[in-house]
Amino acid sequence: MAVASALLAAGCSGGSPDDDRGGLSWGRCKATGDAPAPSSDWQCATLKVPLDWSKPDGETIGLALIRAKARGDDRAGSLLFNFGGPGASGVSMMPSYAPTVSRLRERYDLVSWDPRGVGASEGVRCRGDKEIQAAESVDVTPDTPAEEKAFFQDAADFGKGCQKDAGKLMAHVSTADSARDMDRIREVLGDEKMHYFGISYGTELGGTYAHLFPKNVGRMTLDAVVDPGADAVGHARNQARGFQRALDGYLKSTGQDPAEGSRKIADLLRRIDSRPLPAGTPERKLTQTLAVTGIILPLYSKDSWPTLTSALDAAQRGDGSELLTLADGYNERDPSGRYGTTTHAQRVISCLDDRQRPTAATTRKLLPQFEKISPVFGTFLGWDTAGWCHDWPVPGQHDTPEVSAPGAAPVLVVGNTGDPATPYEGARRMADELGKGVGVMLTWRGEGHGAYGSGSDCVDSTVDAYLLDGSVPKDGKVCS
Repeated sequence: MAVASALLAAGCSGGSPDDDRGGLSWGRCKATGDAPAPSSDWQCATLKVPLDWSKPDGETIGLALIRAKARGDDRAGSLLFNFGGPGASGVSMMPSYAPTVSRLRERYDLVSWDPRGVGASEGVRCRGDKEIQAAESVDVTPDTPAEEKAFFQDAADFGKGCQKDAGKLMAHVSTADSARDMDRIREVLGDEKMHYFGISYGTELGGTYAHLFPKNVGRMTLDAVVDPGADAVGHARNQARGFQRALDGYLKSTGQDPAEGSRKIADLLRRIDSRPLPAGTPERKLTQTLAVTGIILPLYSKDSWPTLTSALDAAQRGDGSELLTLADGYNERDPSGRYGTTTHAQRVISCLDDRQRPTAATTRKLLPQFEKISPVFGTFLGWDTAGWCHDWPVPGQHDTPEVSAPGAAPVLVVGNTGDPATPYEGARRMADELGKGVGVMLTWRGEGHGAYGSGSDCVDSTVDAYLLDGSVPKDGKVCS
């Protein structure tokens, strides 16, 4: 991929540019992929930023931006959103998320972007669709030397594919790079302070921004919080704990004993590992990896739990089609066999961030610990620590992100006790590490990934009051 590609019109169509304090040329948004263009409420533009922030006058890349202007007369500025991943496209997701934050649009321009290496901002694609499908046969919980060799070879090949596509960009897609991009976005939008809403990985990005630019922090909300004190292994351990906790909640809701229900699912996965299930299509079967992925997806939202029940029941009967459909949803695979690239960008960004490179020997020692945490997800996530960044072409930058932000304005940190992907404990750690008087903790006793817009009037009204009026809640407030 050429870094200096022609991105001046990415995401935009022709037309009269909309005057902006930062000099951006805003125009009508284009359709992306199979998705239609958003309504005329939305405008798109491309911002040039340095490829390498240590060389601000050097080579540039283009960042795709999207916005909808505030509806009310009492405009507070821009509210920048990041939807996580890393690797989620803000340009694609912002219009669909806008109804959830419709109240906030009364005072804010809703703004998002594709971070570097994502979507229309020099998006990285590490392998083609046929290669992705072929890799479904790789056993990511290897039981034999041959399976282990194939597992690590596939991981190394993936990294080489990323390097071939990304080129120079491979070493410049870190969270710190994106935080610096955020401050340039703030400048060109004409905002004195950064007003920000970060979800999931977007909380790590927000914490990094607050550390680098504490004096520029305005009203910042971090929801579904990544634990800033966890290294790569710690993050995998947290996810094993979070997904098992969510699975336990699901099993209880269906009248099952969590320990017994987990044992049945773990037994099912072992059977699938030995003999993948037919899945209604001759060229594909449900492997253990796809089965685990299919189980994980509906745990993100309590509303999807009935879908999980149906899929597990079908798999126990020998039909893997429903779990395969769920796995395809997670992997962004459409019916024609085309795959999205969110996980490609996620790997490129996280492997540049994370310095840790666990070996196979390290992982084998860790497996009993992971399996104790989660009989269903432990082995899967334990091996992932070794394979995710195996033989990666560029070194990682740190063990854990730095998020301390002395002197910053209060940052609202929202934790959900039933969050599967970013367990609740991470929110408390983020609030503490931001610093005394900066991190303000709000707890929701709920289920699913994230709290805002998930059905709690208490959470929504507290966040709205903070972002719209600057009303900072008491640290430690709990919403049931």
